[in-house]
Amino acid sequence: MALERLWAAWRSEYVGEVTAANRSGEPHDCVFCALIAEGPSEQSGVVALDEHACCLLNAYPYGSGHLLILPLRHTAALGDLSATEAQGLWAMTLTAVGAVETAYGADGINLGANLGQAAGAGIPAHLHLHVLPRWQGDTNFMTSIAETRVLPESLPETWRRVSAAWGA
Repeated sequence: MALERLWAAWRSEYVGEVTAANRSGEPHDCVFCALIAEGPSEQSGVVALDEHACCLLNAYPYGSGHLLILPLRHTAALGDLSATEAQGLWAMTLTAVGAVETAYGADGINLGANLGQAAGAGIPAHLHLHVLPRWQGDTNFMTSIAETRVLPESLPETWRRVSAAWGA
């Protein structure tokens, strides 16, 4: 099968503008910081919050139970975290993995980070990790052919399931 190419020359200017804006250090609004300020609730999607890290639902999940773990401090770089912040981020990640395993009984877990916009981060200015339960055969023709994901539960239901399993 030949690789198809779709030319979008306008993106060159857009990518340059976004890169310059991200590197400028100018103040900006951060959806993650706003959610942290709201605190844990079904409405905010914040599942857990402590002195160093936050766990929240991914508003655009790849699958049911897709969580994001982020440091409270607004920073883009993993290397900018203090040792205490890094330990707090990892501790929250371990708890999130346990909650997803308990809530969903998944066959596996994807754990990852997209560091920077070029690496695929949708919100590159605030470091975050992904915790995503996976099952044998969870990719079907809808994802493979139609580039569409079918999610069997709502975000409020995901919040209730993960919150009930948190720390269990």
